[in-house]
Amino acid sequence: MDVRRRNNVVITGRPDGPVVMPAHGFGCDQNMWRLVVPALAERYRVVLFDHVGSGRSDLGSWDAERYADLNGYARDVLEICEELDLREVIFVGHSVSAMIGARAATRAPGLFSELVMVAPSPCYIDDPATGYRGGFTEADIEELLEALDSNYLGWSAAMAPVIMGNPERPELGQELTDSFCATDPAIARVFARTTFLSDTRAELPRLRVPTLILECERDPIAPREVGAHVHATIPDSTLVTLDATGHCPHLSAPEATADAILSFLGERGR
Repeated sequence: MDVRRRNNVVITGRPDGPVVMPAHGFGCDQNMWRLVVPALAERYRVVLFDHVGSGRSDLGSWDAERYADLNGYARDVLEICEELDLREVIFVGHSVSAMIGARAATRAPGLFSELVMVAPSPCYIDDPATGYRGGFTEADIEELLEALDSNYLGWSAAMAPVIMGNPERPELGQELTDSFCATDPAIARVFARTTFLSDTRAELPRLRVPTLILECERDPIAPREVGAHVHATIPDSTLVTLDATGHCPHLSAPEATADAILSFLGERGR
């Protein structure tokens, strides 16, 4: 298996710098990091990749059974690190990829030096029994998935601008819509279920990696109660609220996002 081709691995930045590994969210690809990468590349070796089924990954490597669980994506991350012989990796995960990074880190605790979670959510569904608020009821998620199943392109056109927020900048919503629509609907349906039905809450207390949590002031997918929960649950974590709205601050507020990441790493001598 050619892991580099499978995940469309692209390496940029300082060849001798610490390794930063950004990972994109549902319906996106590595291009979504393009506004943050230049700031990172001045100091770090940046290893970009596409999740299988997204972007320019090898679609022939996609397997519905493997990717019906976030652990399949976590395995890919670990295989990329093994293939490239990476050490002390700084993993930067957006949205669902924050939890993919958490799962990879609990399976290979010595591999990662820091985690950065951008707009993370360990569970999207409210859990009244524990008082956890993920932002959606079970019925909300089922309705969302049914709409996606029945008309993926229509769902993308309606939902992407909501997820992006910043209606005064419609070009951002259009970019996310285009990204969603470029994804194979059959693959997107599986990835959506994998994402929105996942529950990574039990993994978070097991993390032993210094973690930066970046949340937005208003996020329709990961409300601030979620950021507070993630911060309270991960033992060595820092929570920063960006002066940004929507679910994709690396697109809507790239300078603030990059500055927060660089500040966190700089304070740690990285």
